[in-house]
Amino acid sequence: MPGIDACLHEIMALPGARGAAIVDWTSGLALGTAGESPNGDHETTAAETAELARAAAEYPAFAPDAGPAAGPASATAGPAAREGAGDGKGPPVEDLIVTSRTGYHVLRFVETAFDSSVFLHLWLDRDTGNLALARLRLQQLAERLVLA
Repeated sequence: MPGIDACLHEIMALPGARGAAIVDWTSGLALGTAGESPNGDHETTAAETAELARAAAEYPAFAPDAGPAAGPASATAGPAAREGAGDGKGPPVEDLIVTSRTGYHVLRFVETAFDSSVFLHLWLDRDTGNLALARLRLQQLAERLVLA
């Protein structure tokens, strides 16, 4: 059961990993960072990716399996509050992949006991990274991550 530092270390060991962070999407703050940041500032990147994660987790257009309960009243509740609406196996959105000309940004939501407002962010080089491997590894890490 890795903690934040061990998790970031494992993420950075992935082929093509350029940078990684564990971010609280409610506040937009990075709980931990490693490697490079796409814009040179990990805190700015955390705030920007938190906006994207928040949009995907809160709006029914991105999580149609969340059902009618995913409307505006439940938007502030976060994915953990709506997890029973779909298949009951976690947040309605598992991960996001944003493709740029030079890389991939993979955001993997972490299911936690308290509020599930945390995600892993991996910035992966497009030429040397393996997107499928990275996605599977982030899934495994998200399931094992211990936040204290």
